[in-house]
Amino acid sequence: MSQTTTLTQPAVPATIEDFMAQAIAMEFEAVERYQELADAMETHNNAEVAALFRKMSVIENKHAEQMLAEMGWSEIPPGTSAQRWEGFESAEVVAMDDIHYLMTPWHALQLALKAEQRAVRFFEALTEAAQSEPVRKAALELLEEEREHVELILGWLKKVPQPDSDWYEDPDPPRYDT
Repeated sequence: MSQTTTLTQPAVPATIEDFMAQAIAMEFEAVERYQELADAMETHNNAEVAALFRKMSVIENKHAEQMLAEMGWSEIPPGTSAQRWEGFESAEVVAMDDIHYLMTPWHALQLALKAEQRAVRFFEALTEAAQSEPVRKAALELLEEEREHVELILGWLKKVPQPDSDWYEDPDPPRYDT
């Protein structure tokens, strides 16, 4: 079962600084997770999916760096509230327990799509709940960017084949000595 956050009542930042710290932290958490997923796929000799996760990591990192630059920050400043998710992880993170060592690029893109769709819902909720106009405006901008990410992934999904129904069957499964 995934531990990824489902946001029902967003903790709404009061200031644009707190909001951007939260959004940037969310992006960097996604960067880290995509790197972890790529490493895991490489461990299992699944180079194609590893490369896709690395590409997603680069995209998320560029997004985070762009937001830092827009704020004039080199990093999230001390004193801002950078994490406000209700669960263990931010809305945009792919859960580790959703990964299978034989997954295909189609599976990886499905997971990325779900993460981006959660990010869309997260920013929709923040947009609706924001008490400050600057926070609402920034949430709307990030909402549109996350929607663009969804469209990008949907486009990629059209280019990769869906796996066969027996994709998870390993003709040479790992063996464990007891």
